[in-house]
Amino acid sequence: MAFLRRLASDQAGVTVVEFALVAPVFLLLLVGIFDLGHMVYSRSVLQGAMQDAGRDSSLESASTAQAGIDAYVTSQVQAVIPSAVLEFERKNYRDFTKVGMPEDIVDKNNNDQYDEDECFYDTFDASGNRNGLWDKDIGRDGVGGANDVVLFTATTTYDRVFPLWRLIGVGQEVQISASTVLRNQPFATQSQRPTVLVCPDED
Repeated sequence: MAFLRRLASDQAGVTVVEFALVAPVFLLLLVGIFDLGHMVYSRSVLQGAMQDAGRDSSLESASTAQAGIDAYVTSQVQAVIPSAVLEFERKNYRDFTKVGMPEDIVDKNNNDQYDEDECFYDTFDASGNRNGLWDKDIGRDGVGGANDVVLFTATTTYDRVFPLWRLIGVGQEVQISASTVLRNQPFATQSQRPTVLVCPDED
């Protein structure tokens, strides 16, 4: 009986048992912090590179220097994430108020959205043509011309560095993006962007 009493009151090895219970949760939390921190840092590097590239993108030479500008941003990101794959998109607009906006419509039923039986104002592209379709985004592809506003976006795709995704059941692939909006320098007269009213019953 004395032996059993000593055995019941013996606390030797309790720390090991407690650590075995706490360690998995602690390690999961630690890896999660590392994973989140790496993602935030990567986004910061991408955004910083985009801001640096913004000025070069606003110059008259930008139309022929896009490859070099993209290569700079890519090199900055891949210094942190060697396996990163980057994709770039440029859309240009007449002014800042038009960024990401759709073509204007004649909203007959006042529902604040385009319906197929409604007229819309089709915007001419740089070559003087129009596509005859209502566009959700009025922007033209490319860097545009003098005084145009450009939405420059880079999207980065890479595999997670830390194995947290295996433990919590999320995807291994991560996608982050950053954008900068800038106005091209006034190196020439800004081109006009005329519109024409298009209705469904038109040929």
